[in-house]
Amino acid sequence: MNLTAPVLAFLAKLLSGATLRWHECQPDTCQRVYFANHTSHLDALVLWASLPGPIRDLTRPVAAKDYWGRDPVRRYIAAAFGALLIDREEIKVHQSPVDLMIGEIGQKYSLIIFPEGGRNTQEEMQEFKSGLYYLSKKRPDLELMPVYIDNLNRVLPRGEFLPVPLLTCMTVGPPIWLEPGENKTAFLKRARQAVLRLKDV
Repeated sequence: MNLTAPVLAFLAKLLSGATLRWHECQPDTCQRVYFANHTSHLDALVLWASLPGPIRDLTRPVAAKDYWGRDPVRRYIAAAFGALLIDREEIKVHQSPVDLMIGEIGQKYSLIIFPEGGRNTQEEMQEFKSGLYYLSKKRPDLELMPVYIDNLNRVLPRGEFLPVPLLTCMTVGPPIWLEPGENKTAFLKRARQAVLRLKDV
């Protein structure tokens, strides 16, 4: 394990003032996919940092290569928190992002993903892209944990590089799975609603 990871987790929680709540579920080291709304470049780092240590050690955030691979500092930070960098611009037919994720986690690691794709600067959460559906179809054993992130977009406003200390609240909800015979549209709608429901709990 990279020795800078605990320090990075401490700093991320300190700067964001992040708290993590578990609603109708419990922390567990079993393989899971934490899927959340996406409003800030810090989402992946702060959610990862807020997980309990034993879970954090087994969890890999999926992050955009065009942002976290942009310069040596960001690449170093991304490596420190074990980010799986996905190239959103050059997607290869025989090496899809979903296949990369499945290959990286094996039978051990969990993932943090953002089904909206890019950051959402609007008030309303965007529709989910199909990656979560295909991931759950190929690995139906994974627990899919909805997460609602509140206020993190104000910690790192659009166009800024340095975070502004504020309080961020994240809520993890009970797991869902792809139901037998459930089509992509119905599943993605249900997954999106699972995240939205956590906004007011």
